Amino acid sequence: MTRNPILRFGFVSFLVFGTADLVRADEGMWLFTAPPVKQLEEKYEFEPTSEWLEHIQKSCVRMGQDGSGSFVSSNGLLMTSHRVGSDQLEKLGTSQRDLLETGFYARTKEEELKCPDFEVQALWSVADVTGFVLRGVKADMKPSDKYYVTRARMAIVAKRAEKATGLHCEVMPLQYGSRYYLYRYRRYTDVRLVMAPERAVAQFGGNPSSFEFPRFSFDVCFFRVYENGEPLQTEHRLPWSESGAADLELVFVAGHPGKSERLLTVGHLKHLRDFEYPLMLDYLRRRVSQLQDFSARSAEHARIARGELTDFQTARMSKTGTLAGLHDPEFFRHRVKKQMALRQSVKDDAKHERLWGEAWNQIASANRTDRRQFPRFMALEGQGTGGGSRLYGMAKHLVRLASELTKFSIQRLPKYQDTNLDSLYQKLYSPAPIHDELEIDRLTSAFSYLAERFGADDPLVTKVCAGKSPRDQAVHLVKGTMLEDIESRKSIADGGPAAIIASTDPLVRLIYDLEIQVWKIRWDHDTDVLAIERDAYSRIAAAQFSLDGGDGDGSYPESDGSLRLAFGPIRGYTEDGQDIPPFTTCTGLFDRHKHEDGLERFALPKRWVDHKDEIDPATPLNFVSTADINGGNSGSPVLNRKGEVVGLVFDRNAHTHTWPFTYDDQRGRAIAVDSRAVMEILRKVYDAGKLADEIAGP
Repeated sequence: MTRNPILRFGFVSFLVFGTADLVRADEGMWLFTAPPVKQLEEKYEFEPTSEWLEHIQKSCVRMGQDGSGSFVSSNGLLMTSHRVGSDQLEKLGTSQRDLLETGFYARTKEEELKCPDFEVQALWSVADVTGFVLRGVKADMKPSDKYYVTRARMAIVAKRAEKATGLHCEVMPLQYGSRYYLYRYRRYTDVRLVMAPERAVAQFGGNPSSFEFPRFSFDVCFFRVYENGEPLQTEHRLPWSESGAADLELVFVAGHPGKSERLLTVGHLKHLRDFEYPLMLDYLRRRVSQLQDFSARSAEHARIARGELTDFQTARMSKTGTLAGLHDPEFFRHRVKKQMALRQSVKDDAKHERLWGEAWNQIASANRTDRRQFPRFMALEGQGTGGGSRLYGMAKHLVRLASELTKFSIQRLPKYQDTNLDSLYQKLYSPAPIHDELEIDRLTSAFSYLAERFGADDPLVTKVCAGKSPRDQAVHLVKGTMLEDIESRKSIADGGPAAIIASTDPLVRLIYDLEIQVWKIRWDHDTDVLAIERDAYSRIAAAQFSLDGGDGDGSYPESDGSLRLAFGPIRGYTEDGQDIPPFTTCTGLFDRHKHEDGLERFALPKRWVDHKDEIDPATPLNFVSTADINGGNSGSPVLNRKGEVVGLVFDRNAHTHTWPFTYDDQRGRAIAVDSRAVMEILRKVYDAGKLADEIAGP
């Protein structure tokens, strides 16, 4: 009998397992304009044609801020993961109709639900604009001057391109600022919910099962894009494979991975390990605890906080795993050896030492500065500022819009430049419901954190709390603001600086009073940390390219949320001396449900239990591959050589927590829903044959 009880539940392996040591790692999140042709030809005898690449590129989309998806029918049908769609499910739900719990299926287009603030972007073309952006940079410029000059010139390129094409345009720095690419997107804002399974089966096993494998999740969601009130007639869509893929078969993942940092110095990694990440983790743990307490007050509190609590729990688990990886001495031994070789190669060439030798000292200096700046930056300007309060965020946008729109677009903060305003206004004027009690909890958390971190008598804290306790101030702000009303937001935005100065709204007044101090914190961070890091890492990248014998053309850039292509075989791995096959099955799902009877996180929706006997038990449900992915890839299609969908990425296993810094395919795996399960379950469990036929369509 196996020592690992989880291995009792259903697997299927199509070929002999155990060839991992014979396979060279398939590292890289590659640009569609510079795919890994040589690697694919040499290892897999596969050559991606320009037509193949263009079709996949234009079939894939960025969904919201940090999700991926793809068109799977000619009528604008989008596929993504349930995790990506859950925010909209929550906003569309009510206390009488909890879509996360009940699931949803629109049998007709008239029944499809319009999302309040979902934006979808399809990458249409890419152009190298390095020459123009760097034309304004002089060799003797300070790093901060380079940073602001390139940012302004990026804004010029984007605005000109948007005016010329009518597409949404943005410029991204690649290879640490040595290359700049213009991305042109088709942007869609009329997005409607078509189908979503119940949370219980989409997140089977609950949050504790995140980053685990074997998995048994039906983590999928379908939306439809509309244009001019009608379903979008999509020029590009991905065909479906009902036969799926097999063990060791080459697959591709096309999606929008978040930021990777695989060139970080040893000192910078230690800075993250010993300072930034523990600070972030402390905040995440605190927020999870507070949201759990909030959710325990009532069923309605639990409903409105469910998505946020899940997000914070997942973020905490991810950060904990990453920190554990950074505590591994073997990880650092490898990085130290690699860095020593690179630095020695620079020292051995007088010209290279002059050009690049100081880069490591620059990074160390920026890290020391960051230790002083980061706590206040995180509290006032980082992600989760204001405890994630929507009202606080709206007030902040209104105050900054009034200031930023008085400047030329290239002088503004990137979020407020002309090319980004449509997206900002969509969020600012969202009709999604705002829950006062949750807003109060968020602000109480934010203000309490400030007081505990910096002390109750700190001038910043006294200004924020205005003589009240954190909770009393939160109640005062939420109950006193008019920003829950969309027309009030529009009125202030349209009124410009005069409306901000004249406003008596307590949240607007608070943000306005804080803005000078926050502006300085942001400016100092951009100037003394980000600008120096970008300049130094561009030098380190140049040194690495030289050591590798090129100029970076044959390598993949760090991922940054733009569309990338990853590849690798479907393949199991070894865990604690035991083979983990790459596929799980529907049998395994029901066996796990039965074995864990009584545990709520392994409960199945009634319709699944009722239709159990209709489902082919051998249907593969989830599988793993070695494709190099990152946060943001959730919802990415998994494709075979023909460009057919064989799966949908929804997670990674725990051995990928250090993938943002280094790729290792020994045990790290991307986890996906199998295409065969999607069809089987749509037809047999949800009576959604019409939807399945549309996906399978001509």
